[in-house]
Amino acid sequence: MAPQVRAGPGSPALSTAVDAAVRDAYLREWSRVVASLIRTTADWDLAEDAAAGAFERAVATWPRDGVPRNPGAWLTTTARNLALDRLRRRSVEAGRLKDWSIMDGSRRRGDDDPAQIAVAGPEWDDRLRLIFTCAHPALPLDARVALTLRTVGGLSTAEIARAFLVSESTMAQRIVRAKARIARAGIPYRVPGPDLLAERLDGVLAVLYLIHNEGYVASAGDDLQRPDLTLEAIRLARLLVRLLPDPEAIGLLALMLLQHSRTATRVDASGELVPLEDQDRSRWDRGEIREAIGLLGARSGERGPYRVQAEIQAVHAEAAAPADTRWPVILALYDELPRTAVVALNRAVALAMTEGPQAGLDALRALEGEPALAGHHLLPAAQADLCRRAGRREAASTHYREALRLAPTGPEQRYLARRLAELGPAQRTSV
Repeated sequence: MAPQVRAGPGSPALSTAVDAAVRDAYLREWSRVVASLIRTTADWDLAEDAAAGAFERAVATWPRDGVPRNPGAWLTTTARNLALDRLRRRSVEAGRLKDWSIMDGSRRRGDDDPAQIAVAGPEWDDRLRLIFTCAHPALPLDARVALTLRTVGGLSTAEIARAFLVSESTMAQRIVRAKARIARAGIPYRVPGPDLLAERLDGVLAVLYLIHNEGYVASAGDDLQRPDLTLEAIRLARLLVRLLPDPEAIGLLALMLLQHSRTATRVDASGELVPLEDQDRSRWDRGEIREAIGLLGARSGERGPYRVQAEIQAVHAEAAAPADTRWPVILALYDELPRTAVVALNRAVALAMTEGPQAGLDALRALEGEPALAGHHLLPAAQADLCRRAGRREAASTHYREALRLAPTGPEQRYLARRLAELGPAQRTSV
């Protein structure tokens, strides 16, 4: 969670501006500061504590001294000094201080592993090291994702717990165990060499996709989107594509760009959800759409799940109006994906748009009782929408109420409530 600036002496407008600056710096710089400190200290907890301390210093001093010209550099320097002070107080850490000096000297000379050269030296980013370390196969998948969301995405433990549908204490222990395993197993803090990059890539892509998804549809809260996370996922995906132009890495980047192209239209000026069919397509980011379609066109041949999902999004992006959407093409593309519960749900919607609402409702009925969808609003929301389209108001009302009960974010809850209200006075409810 972004740190809070408490009101103090001075102009309220200034306090508001500084508060915004601290929040913006947190979104932009948290993972950069943490990643840099992990490289230099090899201590994940120390890195996070020092980074948090730097933001606390910012909260205390920026209202008085003003926002630095380069907030990221200020925060990095402050965090490094806090970490150094902590290490100096530990007499047993003399060896680590020596290692820090050696690594800093190497960094200034430009020395690094061969993978750094592959991303053009100056553009090298510690966060890419962090991603590969968090996605190391020695860690369980849930720990890889959780650790990356915490250290790279900057999510709080509570936010990650909601995303995983577990308690906050359970998630905290998961993160602690992941850090301990990295230290115990001696997992190196580096990007693997070319001979191991391909096999390690799948895990990295899964982590980036989940970070992107948390930004695309937040797991909880008053905001539907977290653009900082989607942009972070896109930035790291670009680095990955440059490092290893694998078809699936390219497909994932294209998928992210296509979904991000609709960011400005997915909510209205009040932050309320706008469904795809009601979005102003003239405001979609055509630059991102062209880039994504260019990526898909540049690499033909192997077509994994990320590329297929990107191709589905491209069909939507190329439709000038909802009525122009080539739903039979989308339906065929869903048939190429592994049949998970969510894929089956989305395929049912595509089927409904191709063959009519009843065909989709029949497919959705087969998913009732599916464990992966239990406790989620997706299934009843889809059923409500198709019942509404079929003119079955009472059934639609029942499903809308169930979806409303389960929806995790404020915009989704209010959207479902509006749909329910549109069915008539007898179906109205409150949130």
